[in-house]
Amino acid sequence: MNESAQTPVSPENRVMPAIEWRSEKIRSEHLDRVAVVYVRQSTQQQVLLHQESTRLQYGLRQRAIDLGWEAERVVVIDEDLGKSGASAEGRSGFQRMVSEVTLGNLGIILGVEMSRLARCCKDWHQLLEACGLFGCLIADLDGVYDPSNYNDRLLLGLKGTMSEAELHILKQRLHLGKLTKARRGALGFSPPMGYVRGPSGEIVFDPDEQARDVVRLVFRVFEDRRTVCGTLRYLLDHGVKLGFRLRGGPAKGELEWRRPQRTSLYNLLRSPVYAGAYVYGRSQVDPRKKKAGKPWSGITTVPREEWYALIPDHHPAYITWDRHEANLAQLRANRSVSEEVGSPREGAALLAGLLECGRCGRRLSVNYKLPGRHSYNCNAAGGMYGEPLCLSISGPALDRFVEARALEALAPASLDLALEAAGNVAEERERLEHVWNQRLERVQYEAERAARQYSCVEPENRLVARQLEVEWEARLSEQRDLEEEHRRFRRERPSGLTDLEREAIRCLADDIPAIWNAPTTEPSERKDILRQIIERVVVDVEGSSEKVSLVVHWAGGSRSTHATTRPVRSFAQLSYFDELRERVRTMHAQNLKAGQIARRLDEEGFRPPKRAKHFSYASVQNLLRMLGLAGRRPKGSVTLLKHEWFVAELASEIPMPVATLHGWARRGIVQGRRTEEKPPRLVLRADPVELERLRELRGRPSGWASRRRWLRDDPSATDRTTSA
Repeated sequence: MNESAQTPVSPENRVMPAIEWRSEKIRSEHLDRVAVVYVRQSTQQQVLLHQESTRLQYGLRQRAIDLGWEAERVVVIDEDLGKSGASAEGRSGFQRMVSEVTLGNLGIILGVEMSRLARCCKDWHQLLEACGLFGCLIADLDGVYDPSNYNDRLLLGLKGTMSEAELHILKQRLHLGKLTKARRGALGFSPPMGYVRGPSGEIVFDPDEQARDVVRLVFRVFEDRRTVCGTLRYLLDHGVKLGFRLRGGPAKGELEWRRPQRTSLYNLLRSPVYAGAYVYGRSQVDPRKKKAGKPWSGITTVPREEWYALIPDHHPAYITWDRHEANLAQLRANRSVSEEVGSPREGAALLAGLLECGRCGRRLSVNYKLPGRHSYNCNAAGGMYGEPLCLSISGPALDRFVEARALEALAPASLDLALEAAGNVAEERERLEHVWNQRLERVQYEAERAARQYSCVEPENRLVARQLEVEWEARLSEQRDLEEEHRRFRRERPSGLTDLEREAIRCLADDIPAIWNAPTTEPSERKDILRQIIERVVVDVEGSSEKVSLVVHWAGGSRSTHATTRPVRSFAQLSYFDELRERVRTMHAQNLKAGQIARRLDEEGFRPPKRAKHFSYASVQNLLRMLGLAGRRPKGSVTLLKHEWFVAELASEIPMPVATLHGWARRGIVQGRRTEEKPPRLVLRADPVELERLRELRGRPSGWASRRRWLRDDPSATDRTTSA
């Protein structure tokens, strides 16, 4: 042991009861080793206030001397003062003591009681096992024990169990006392922003008017914007700051204005304190998630049924309890999970979060393929069970259909909406102007106070006067900056609506579609408007056809049923494919050309698959080819030279896909030419040697890397490439 770890003990610390310390268990091999006095107090408060217990523990050094140890061979370990004995984690002194026991350096360990060594049976029995194996004694005020002796081991084990049980009893008493006080609403807590403690301990509104108005403004903005991020952007755009009362330091209790952040707003909107309710136990510690050495870890939010206390109407409220419930419901709905609608985002999918599958009842997800192209898919069963897609619908067509129904529903209420919009704009500007006036009033007061302080100082006391002059100049600078910022705000947003603005708002009653389709209208704003009038849309598809049925659930409980169509991949998916097929065969039998057939089909009301609104020459050719009606050009119309192949024939000879062979021709891997007929055809050249090379290349691993390696390893390939 390091003797430098010995703690100097004053004479009064050595005072012990007048007892003759002798024991036959102490043998010469024990006296040849070091004696350790272990000193521990659970908290720093006990170290400061319970000094008698600390003196008693340091006095055990004299007891070791009385037992026969030399003074220089008695070491005091007091590294764990202020640390709990509930665990060995973080107790470096206890861990060092166990290490010295296992090294055979200790002859005896002295403590006032067993609880000073450990209050956890796991740590206690680990120490007993080590002491028993390496012949180390344990002593307290009651006597000396040998852990290798059965009776002493039994007694020490019982004392360790009682120490651990005592810890649990103490914790239980403290916990029950807190619960009893909390159920009366008397357990104190730090008031959140906008509240302070009154003289008698009750919770009251913050006496600062601006601090109260900012809290009310946050709730109003969230009611309009419906998202935490939208509320945060509003506050930042208008320079609104949140007022916090400092909870510690020299300026404890002073009001400090801070830049708003998302976490502060989220906690403010979730807190039931602002609804006038006293709550305790919203966050509890889950032992399974708690990490050693991190006292704040493992804290989880529990459901309301598991709260320890909930007392409504306990103190003044900023909002009603119903408004608080609506805020919580909105925050839950904003989550990006499959069970919730989610907050409006910037994507082009207008119905994201509103669509439900008519087959399985799950919410449809959005798949963005290309810019301006998205689809709604029900793939929940596929993700969980590996099943195929329940249904898939093209997004733009469905969005346009529901958008038209929504604008029709808004038309009768357009005038009321315009009048309400005018009132909301005017009210919002009044609120912002009020906040600005409060900020100006505060900064003016700070400047005037600095001026009064500077005026009161004696002119001769330049040490103080210079500092007060600097502070006065700083306050005046802040006042000038804020006034300039306020003037810019007034120029950009006048406090009242002009006649031109009022007339523009009235015009919205007749031109809502133009506002909806305006380039300045963001997709998130359209989604927000849509969610005000539509709760959900249940969509179903008739088999795999183009027919789609919709059930729109409007806000207020009403519903409407609609039918529309969707783009499909092939002609065979069309519900009228049989009729279309017979009609095409009839017109083909009449020797009509593809262009004529396309015009006839459009006139008769047929529509092609995918997104085309009219039949084209190419679509009719594909349909004729699928029906086996497209004529083939005779091969004799093109004269092939020696070792020349048509693409399809060469692909069959190698063998390989025709599309892959076309790609090889474009990249110059195979040589070819275009015929002069209309339309031109691709003819490739491949002699027997070239055929073997192409077959060998076809057998290599696919991918651009292997093709590039082939071109690099075969320099003659560059010479063989053409502009086919």
